[in-house]
Amino acid sequence: MQRDIERVLIDTDRIAARVAELGEAIARDLERDLAEHPEPGEPTILLIPVLTGSIVFVADLIRQLPLKIRLEVVGVSSYPGKSMESKGAALKSELPASIEGAHVLVVDDILDSGQTLDVLTRLIGERKPATLRTCVLLRKPGKASVDVKADYVGFDIPDEFVVGYGLDYDGFYRNYPAVATLRPEAR
Repeated sequence: MQRDIERVLIDTDRIAARVAELGEAIARDLERDLAEHPEPGEPTILLIPVLTGSIVFVADLIRQLPLKIRLEVVGVSSYPGKSMESKGAALKSELPASIEGAHVLVVDDILDSGQTLDVLTRLIGERKPATLRTCVLLRKPGKASVDVKADYVGFDIPDEFVVGYGLDYDGFYRNYPAVATLRPEAR
């Protein structure tokens, strides 16, 4: 696997430090949301990671959130197979049933075309959450073809295809511990 990597854009130490910072900011905002939007009974904080790219990121992020949370995943396909450009977001699984009144955080790996977050925030918003926020590990500034913004961004990166830390190429490289580009011959 290492021989396929062209260069590391974000190493594991930078990722760990930034995930901790994101966790602090998200926890602070969720605690404020809970105070501003009290619910009868126990409030629900619902994290919805987008499979499969965000799984490594969300696994590290939830360990930084000292709150009682529920985790329910959603499948969205944007980069099928060996595609290096988004083919449009298509929902591959049902949304969680219990969104109404919950404090929802959608967690995705990358904000590229913006289509995944656009589809999810519209569909989740229709189900009347108390609050709805979005968090992405990576963002390619100026690349989104739709007007969508993430509330929390780990890193801005150049418009290059990246793998590692959950992101893949044709199903491989998700387990590479850093965010990196691939050598042309590996694609």
